Amino acid sequence: MLEALERSLGIVSTACEKAGVSRSQHYNWLRDDSEYREAVRLLDERTIDFAESHLHALIKDKNPAATIFFLKTKGKNRGYVERQEIEVNDPRPLTWFKE
Repeated sequence: MLEALERSLGIVSTACEKAGVSRSQHYNWLRDDSEYREAVRLLDERTIDFAESHLHALIKDKNPAATIFFLKTKGKNRGYVERQEIEVNDPRPLTWFKE
């Protein structure tokens, strides 16, 4: 099952089908087997590393969407954040507000 998860990049349905294991069995193993749970966690980390390497390749190729995505997720502390600002222009006084 672990090999199937690795080949499917962590997609549980695909891995279960390839390994001949039910989804419920996979989740039972996750719940009950700490070694299996840790192995799956490590696979998830490697899958994220794989995706990040592809993202970095797109950024190197000057892909604007990849660059914007990266900055919005990793560059927040430098101000690359989208914020929703709501301006209320209600001329009514706040008489409905009671302390």
